[in-house]
Amino acid sequence: MSTLQNDNLETTRQPVRPLPLWRNRNFLLLISGQGVSAIGTQVSQFAFPLLILALTHSPAQTGLITALRGLPYALFSLPAGALVDRWNRKLVMIVCDTGRAIALASIPIAFAFGIVNMVQLYAVSLIEGTLFVFFHMAEATTLPHVVTPEQLPAAAGQNEVLNSSSILIGPSIGGILYTFSSLLPFLADAISYTFSIISLLFIRVPFQKERVDQQQNLWIEVRDGLSWLWHHRLIRFTALVTGGLVISSIGYTLIVIIIAQSQHASSFTIGLLFASGGAGSVIGAFLVAPLMKRFGFAYVMIASTWIWALSWLLFAFAFNPLLLGIANGLSYTIVPIFLVSQFSYRLALIPDALQGRVNSVFRLIAFGGQPIGLVLTGLLLQAIGPLATILVLFVPQLGLAILVTVNKDVRAAAKH
Repeated sequence: MSTLQNDNLETTRQPVRPLPLWRNRNFLLLISGQGVSAIGTQVSQFAFPLLILALTHSPAQTGLITALRGLPYALFSLPAGALVDRWNRKLVMIVCDTGRAIALASIPIAFAFGIVNMVQLYAVSLIEGTLFVFFHMAEATTLPHVVTPEQLPAAAGQNEVLNSSSILIGPSIGGILYTFSSLLPFLADAISYTFSIISLLFIRVPFQKERVDQQQNLWIEVRDGLSWLWHHRLIRFTALVTGGLVISSIGYTLIVIIIAQSQHASSFTIGLLFASGGAGSVIGAFLVAPLMKRFGFAYVMIASTWIWALSWLLFAFAFNPLLLGIANGLSYTIVPIFLVSQFSYRLALIPDALQGRVNSVFRLIAFGGQPIGLVLTGLLLQAIGPLATILVLFVPQLGLAILVTVNKDVRAAAKH
């Protein structure tokens, strides 16, 4: 009898193996819906400036109207993070995608009735950008609810593969559709949002844990997110490092264009150069999960920061378009490895009730400086040329790699 009881006890203690990702219905629905939506977004973002330029013949107005999409990120990311922690996150994503589909579909509808005007296009850009902020903050919290903690690196890596693939193929599809009609890319994006909505409706699990309804002042809740990140030294340090790397490298697009044009590359060739970055990103996304499993977060962060910095120097030795494409592809391979590794690491640490708020603070620190980096790169290119600009921007990247290597919190994480 005692032997039988012990056998039963051992049986009950055996851990249940998590469902493989390729058989996880909720995960597959989530990434397939968001993958289609991401391609649609790249399609319309490629076509939008072309449409504005064709209507206005004004590069300045084209730049202004496309910049409007990024303005809500700086304005609303902190309150959006707090609000998605209050609200039903899945419902937030569905409502946002519905609004984005309507906004994009309004462009071909207005053209069909001959009532399109610039006010509408400004409004579409602003509305789409605002809804993106809320959707993005809610989406960032979803993976821990559809996969197990040990599957987070692999799930985040597969999600990044889809995002990288959308960057690779979305503009190409947009170019083909725009050739047939300037309105088709916007219709395609609206349809892609509809696909995302349907996939979300079929996901069976909620995107938040059970909550006790405790209504607080919104800014107190925002402060809770700020406080959590500030007191978690490793996550705070990671946010600052990411922000520094982004500011010093976000202007790579300007550098690639200037170098390519100096080498008499055609517009088609420049497009292929940027496609090489998308290909590199796909490769990097596939490498994240095995690297995290083999080496852990700390060692991956140290190595990827050094590779990020050193691969930047490849642009200085790109003496022809072929070498420039290789440099862009190799340097872009490390981007998803660095970003996805720290994303999956912090998702596992942040309490569910604070996911939206902490992620909004992290992303504001990490990516809020992109306009500064673009302006800085443009000024440097005009003042000292591409080669000197590459070397100047390498200095802060090298400094950040050294700081990551000697940081005691990173080194402490490597021991666990």
